[in-house]
Amino acid sequence: MAAGNGGVLDGVRVLDFGRYIAGPYCAAVLGDLGAEVIRFDKREGSEDRFVQPVAPSGDGALFLQMNRNKRSITLDPMKPEGRAVVERLVRSADVVVANLPPPTLKRMGLDYATLKALKPDIILTRVSAFGDGGPMSDRVGFDGVASAMSGAQWYSGTPGEPTRLQAPYVDITTAISCAMGTLAALMHRQKTGEGQEVEGALLISALNCFAPVLVEQAALGIDRQPTGTRGQTAAPADIVATKDGWIMTQGIGPAQFRRWAQLMGEEDKWCSDPRFKDDLARGDNGAAISARTAEWAAQYTTEEALQILSDAKLPGGPVFTPRQAVEDPHVAAMGYFHTVPFDGMADGVSVIEMPVRLSGSPGTIRKGPPALGADTDAVLAELGMDRAEIDGLRERGIL
Repeated sequence: MAAGNGGVLDGVRVLDFGRYIAGPYCAAVLGDLGAEVIRFDKREGSEDRFVQPVAPSGDGALFLQMNRNKRSITLDPMKPEGRAVVERLVRSADVVVANLPPPTLKRMGLDYATLKALKPDIILTRVSAFGDGGPMSDRVGFDGVASAMSGAQWYSGTPGEPTRLQAPYVDITTAISCAMGTLAALMHRQKTGEGQEVEGALLISALNCFAPVLVEQAALGIDRQPTGTRGQTAAPADIVATKDGWIMTQGIGPAQFRRWAQLMGEEDKWCSDPRFKDDLARGDNGAAISARTAEWAAQYTTEEALQILSDAKLPGGPVFTPRQAVEDPHVAAMGYFHTVPFDGMADGVSVIEMPVRLSGSPGTIRKGPPALGADTDAVLAELGMDRAEIDGLRERGIL
């Protein structure tokens, strides 16, 4: 096993069979917290390694962000000799992470029953698209499919034109939820000696992200219609143009609405109108509030408008391009980006830290993502394999 790193999960070994985001990012968070994470790659490199390529090797932005703090081994687990290696690694591990369809897991020997027979206290953290037990359970799916099924894409568009949400919130939410479940399973094992299966699903994450609208729908059958960027349950809540860009404004509750009306110089007009008596009424009649906010914002630059909103204690923020988000002074001051070494990139690569900070046992990005198969020989040597055995596996196309 790799040398200890002092993290809260130091001594925990995670085998990462994840692909793309939900599985790999769950394992990355565990790695940030100190676990040793071994990523399994196809011999030629798994598909998710090459999405949005940024490195000379073809390794992509998705892979670089989701796979820091990991070791990489190349292995074909579908061949008997490869599966034997997986079994030996499972016996050395604490957690297996996989986001593969259940039939594939079974064929690879990564279903919970098989893993438990190898190591009774193993924890299997498994992600599927739709969860177990329903008519879609065996189907494959991605973030966008689950988001669409939650109602969020229909609701976020305009009438007759749903809008795809470009950021993979569902994948990231699933990954973080699975990391939380894995931590709970490790605590349970510490108390009882028992392993267990932790199951996450993209669809339940998507439903949770969109829960307020769905809970309201289930309770009242209200059938809200999409309104683009304008919010529906309070106002002001919209994106409006300034002289040189765009800003997002939001206000919730009577105190913020009164301050908004004062900022418009029209407190009596807005606060005495029954159409705006409470948050729900303001949401129902938000088009008028958005129009007035847009008229106000058009007088100012983005910087000026945001300063005025801040002085009035009203929430607001700039609508950034990706370049502006990367270069934002506040993001830089907070130190959210970490530059780590990566093969072929002289200046390294910047990745973003996990989305929670702990004062006593913080997560750390100790090393960059691994080159393809960089740790294969070392990991297998730790299992007791000698040079000849490792070379033989490589010659036979297992590694």
